[in-house]
Amino acid sequence: MAAEAHPGVVDDLLVHRSGDDRVELSGERARQLQLPVALRPYARASGAAAVSHKAGTLPVEHRPLARASVPGRPDTANVPYVLALLERAVAGALAGEFDAIVTAPVHKQIINDAGVRFSGHTEFFAERTASPRVLMLLTTGELRVALATTHLPLRAVSDAITVDSLLEAGVILARELKRSWAIPEPRIAVCGLNPHAGEGGYLGDEELRVITPAIERMRSGGIRASGPLPADTVFVPHLLARFDAVLAMYHDQGLPVVKHAGFERAVNVTLGLPIVRTSPDHGTALDLAGSGRADSRSLSAAVRLASRLAAQRR
Repeated sequence: MAAEAHPGVVDDLLVHRSGDDRVELSGERARQLQLPVALRPYARASGAAAVSHKAGTLPVEHRPLARASVPGRPDTANVPYVLALLERAVAGALAGEFDAIVTAPVHKQIINDAGVRFSGHTEFFAERTASPRVLMLLTTGELRVALATTHLPLRAVSDAITVDSLLEAGVILARELKRSWAIPEPRIAVCGLNPHAGEGGYLGDEELRVITPAIERMRSGGIRASGPLPADTVFVPHLLARFDAVLAMYHDQGLPVVKHAGFERAVNVTLGLPIVRTSPDHGTALDLAGSGRADSRSLSAAVRLASRLAAQRR
């Protein structure tokens, strides 16, 4: 809620879904936190939400919880509620009711504990939109890092990287940089997998067998891709300035750099979907739930970026 009250955020936000028993309870929480936002029910039947939206107000669509929530204590009984929100969001976005989706952090373990296989929002939206391939990209604005693989154990990364999968990742990344960021000829830095990008095959051969052939095919298709570049040097400022985005091979190769560069303003964007979807760059922070001490700036940035990307796509 604090994120939604940041300047410029409420004016862009059309729908917020609440598990509270009534909209008035969320409004009372806003008043207790001294947030300058007025909540009102979301009138879905009245047509496009943007037509009736007023600055400083936040439309809320009520969805009841199976069991009252306790801050910091996820409950498997409420997992159907969480999944229903995601289903509602993607259905509305595909139907054109919503311009974009901004997801808050989700507790993956509690969903799996409830007997539902769930590896993350990215995979969920890919399945629900029948998108054959999506990319996770995190950005601070000036820095953009996409991932060739996402939620995999480190030992599984090498087998998951193929020439075809990397080529597909490069195509999606280049296309989305053109479409959503209006970069006419994106320059992409492709990381190696091994230390020193394999050191000519002495520290692993994935660069020779897989990554270099994939880059050559990207170039043949008109993509300005460079690499494979050592991950420990590609993020040096003077080298990074030559590129519009970096394609990292795995989760913890690329994301620590983004979070160090701007944790409070970094945003996750799912590329390759027919809809716009963003999220903050952090997890659930259950230890801060109910304390009023959580930093909401990344979520605010996610809302703003979703609005800009949706406008760019129109």
